[in-house]
Amino acid sequence: MISYPMAVLSAVLAAVFYALNAPLSKWLLGTVPPTMMAALLYLGAGAGMTAVRLVQRRTGKTPHEAPLTRRDLPYTVAMVVLDIAAPIFLMIGLTRTTAANASLLNNFEIVATALIARLVFGEAISRRLWGAIVLVTVSSIVLTVEDSSSFSFSVGSVFVLLACTCWGLENNCTRSISDKDPLQIVVIKGFGSGAGSLVIALAQGERLPAPGPAVGALLLGFVAYGLSIFFYIYAQRGLGAAKTSAYYALAPFLGAGLSLLIFREIPGPTFLVALLLMAAGTWLASTEQTA
Repeated sequence: MISYPMAVLSAVLAAVFYALNAPLSKWLLGTVPPTMMAALLYLGAGAGMTAVRLVQRRTGKTPHEAPLTRRDLPYTVAMVVLDIAAPIFLMIGLTRTTAANASLLNNFEIVATALIARLVFGEAISRRLWGAIVLVTVSSIVLTVEDSSSFSFSVGSVFVLLACTCWGLENNCTRSISDKDPLQIVVIKGFGSGAGSLVIALAQGERLPAPGPAVGALLLGFVAYGLSIFFYIYAQRGLGAAKTSAYYALAPFLGAGLSLLIFREIPGPTFLVALLLMAAGTWLASTEQTA
């Protein structure tokens, strides 16, 4: 059983690592095409976590976890397919909107996950969570509307919301195999989704980037996708789902802050209003089970 302090540390690390995703991906997209970027991120996660498993075996510290079985195949395939689509949508969105907007919009994943759980799996949604869904949705609309006078939408923000919807469905698929080896799940996600995205990237004429940006994307994938998911799962075992989500909900806000620093962006009043709405909705969602 993981200790409470280690569980808290794992949750914070998961949030910090994922917060790097949007701002650093936006920076790398200057030299790496969007679909190729998505492929390298997941391949980096798969390769990095494979290296972690090899180190565990060499040191004799491989944890006893239940492996995936043939019965888990439908959920595993769905997880991989959705993880191909989601990061591609996110990378396209990042090329057409600010990294700060994209980071904050990542909280729409809460809405997508909850609504899909309700509509597809019949899960109950409390009044508190409905309130969170409304606040996060309104905030997402505020961030997505590019020009309120003509009510035109930001194409980039729409793609980010599509990514969040895919990840929301993927979360509901992954929950069915969440009792299995988390490292094995991350490795399968990494290599399966990365290979699929790579095939799509090459088919549409994208080419591998120079060694420097390629290595940067692989390392970012290992940290922001591989290690983040790994630490998130371990944090859940010591804190439970509610407390872990409360810590992990920091990730979009950390990412938005880092984006503003890296790209020297000055947030406007619309962004600040959306930030307050998103913060309120995220707090309601992350504390819902303990309310």
